[in-house]
Amino acid sequence: MKKTLLATACLALGAYSQVSLADLPVAIAGPMTGQYASAGDQIRRGAEMAIADINARGGVLGEKLTLEIGDDACDPKQAVSVANTMVNKGIVFMHGHWCSSSTIPASDVYNESDIPMATVSTNPQVTERGLQNVFRIMGRDDQQGMVAGSYIATKFKGKKVAVVDDKSAYGKGLADEMASAMQTKGMKPTLRESITAGEKDYSGLVTKLKQAGVEVMAYGGYHTEVALILRQAQQAGLQLTVMGGDTMTNSELVTAAGPAADNVMFTFSPDPRKNPAAAPVVEKFRAAKIEPEGYVLYAYAAMQLFEQAANGAKSVKYADLEKALRGGTFDTVIGKLSFDAKGDQKAPGFVVYRWKGGQYDYAQ
Repeated sequence: MKKTLLATACLALGAYSQVSLADLPVAIAGPMTGQYASAGDQIRRGAEMAIADINARGGVLGEKLTLEIGDDACDPKQAVSVANTMVNKGIVFMHGHWCSSSTIPASDVYNESDIPMATVSTNPQVTERGLQNVFRIMGRDDQQGMVAGSYIATKFKGKKVAVVDDKSAYGKGLADEMASAMQTKGMKPTLRESITAGEKDYSGLVTKLKQAGVEVMAYGGYHTEVALILRQAQQAGLQLTVMGGDTMTNSELVTAAGPAADNVMFTFSPDPRKNPAAAPVVEKFRAAKIEPEGYVLYAYAAMQLFEQAANGAKSVKYADLEKALRGGTFDTVIGKLSFDAKGDQKAPGFVVYRWKGGQYDYAQ
């Protein structure tokens, strides 16, 4: 397998060397279709705007960037197929994937083919496998889980709390971390349950929650299931507050859950839209009728990261880029980025947010 990948990569790099004075292909990958497609759309919008701005400045090393888009639908096998396709296309940088369960196997393909990547996937295993090509531009689930779990134990002391996950790498990992943080603070979960993502009927879970007197659900998973659970809880007469992770930033949650979305809290990095240095870019998105919520500005920042690393290294060769990324500090719309030996951010941060009236802001 590895020999095949390396041979493919060599062919792609050979083709690229013949057009070294042409465009530089960079890529994004994530759920462009399927139930999480709205996240993929955020990533695409952010990357497209960033590349347009970079090209308007003259490109990278005098060459224009072109964008390749891969759709993995958050399916691990499809993610590997996308990664191999990107290797064949000779990309020099990847921002992706989105679901941790896709990022983990795809990153092995990029690593074997010497392609650096930035990712927002939060499962700790993304950077715990010794790969040198992965750079995480968001924090980890063990960090956001600690923040969420501690918040629950402090703010909902005396309440009955259930911990639920969707069985995904991201969801189970985050739920386990929230449960651990709660227990460290002296709060034992009333229930520990798992659901299957993609189903339409969660009445079985809702019944268990109601019978146990649960008032708060700490959830590891994605916004689509939370919207359904909230609606079905409401129909059953259960008033439920939800604490989730970074995937709850999607405004599709409000559309699907309706007013019940006001009961959703979540952890996410400090809102980059409030970063004064990002104001011109934020205004540009809004002028284009794009609200730069969720992962929009992270995709923009990933392309800034590549631009600055390549220009600093005066090269797009993997060894030069990897060295530049590992040793540099980069100014982006989401703030300054620098990385430790594993490829994690040196200064990650998570805060708690709450949806209210169709907007999210810092929780009290």
